Amino acid sequence: MLTESMEDYLEMIYRLNEEKGYVRAVDLAEALNVQPSSVTRMIQKLREEGLIQYEKYRHIALTDKGRRLGYFLVWRDTVLKEFLTLLNAKVGVEEQVEGIEHYITPPTMCLIRNLIMYFRAHPEGLEEVQAMSKLNKYPEGEKLEELRAWLFRHSCD
Repeated sequence: MLTESMEDYLEMIYRLNEEKGYVRAVDLAEALNVQPSSVTRMIQKLREEGLIQYEKYRHIALTDKGRRLGYFLVWRDTVLKEFLTLLNAKVGVEEQVEGIEHYITPPTMCLIRNLIMYFRAHPEGLEEVQAMSKLNKYPEGEKLEELRAWLFRHSCD
């Protein structure tokens, strides 16, 4: 089972590989804003999981399994951002996606993708949902500021 950190590394390896055609440990450290020693430890874990191939001082290569999972992780990130943007989330879309993405299942991601496709085909349905969000900010008008959720640690409308 992959940890959140492993998913973040794998997603970035996939992105860098798509962008540059290769991935070096130094590029990964820079992209993730982590120390090279952290990259070295994670590379070992990802190799043990059969997700990458790596030899010291060489490029990091994704295995077939790593490529499939990396593709999904990038797709998941893109779909969640599109969904929140479509619903007019006004604050911290990137941060909210980071908080959601590691805990959502692939079947639920497919449901969200289906909703996006539905709203694109039926903009009137999206308008109805957006109108509903203006009625009440929180369920039943509750004040929920005590919750740890990211939303309450930042100012928003």
